[in-house]
Formats: sequence, structure tokens, C-alpha cells
Amino acid sequence: MLYAVIAYDGTEPGTFERRMSVRPAHMANGDKMMADGSFLFGGGMLDGSGKMCGGVLIVDFESRDEIDAWLKNEPYIVNKVWDRVEVHPFLVPPQFLGLFPKFQEQPVSG
Repeated sequence: MLYAVIAYDGTEPGTFERRMSVRPAHMANGDKMMADGSFLFGGGMLDGSGKMCGGVLIVDFESRDEIDAWLKNEPYIVNKVWDRVEVHPFLVPPQFLGLFPKFQEQPVSG
């Protein structure tokens, strides 16, 4: 099932510097997830000055338990960059299914 993960960085001093020092591990984790098909797309959210302050990811996991297991080891969580994380079930509308061929048969409800 697809989920949108919206993660917000902490606001205490030093968070951005910590983000940048941890970023290589976060990106390497993302590369592994892309290889196994669990990470489809994502990017950094920017604050008013254009500095990264969080992220939005579209991920594919069988259950919320699997998401929680991933988040428990996510470098930005372990190193206290992300302060708050929202997880929402996500439906890809038909006009975007071509971007994600494995979801072209995704059932549409409600």
C-alpha cells in the first residue's frame, strides 16, 4: 500500500547542521529503499529562506508496522533531525499511474 510520509525537522538550534551531517546516511538508506521498491519518490520541504526543513516521501509498504520499523531506523529519526512525522495512506490518481507502472492496476475506492 502506498503512503505519504510528511516529516518535519525540529526547530532547536543545530538541527539544520545535524541534518546536513546525517544526510549521506539518509540518502544511502533511500537508495536501498528505491532498489527494493519501497521508496517511490520524495524530496525536501523548504522554509521561507529556501533551507530544507523536512521532507515528503511516497513509500510502498504492506502495513503500518513495516513503516514504523523503517522509521525506527531512519537516520533522520535516529539522529533527531525529524521531530514530527505524519503517515497517510496515499492514492495515485489515474493520470499519474504511468509514473509508477506497478500501480497501474491500483483499485480506486471512495
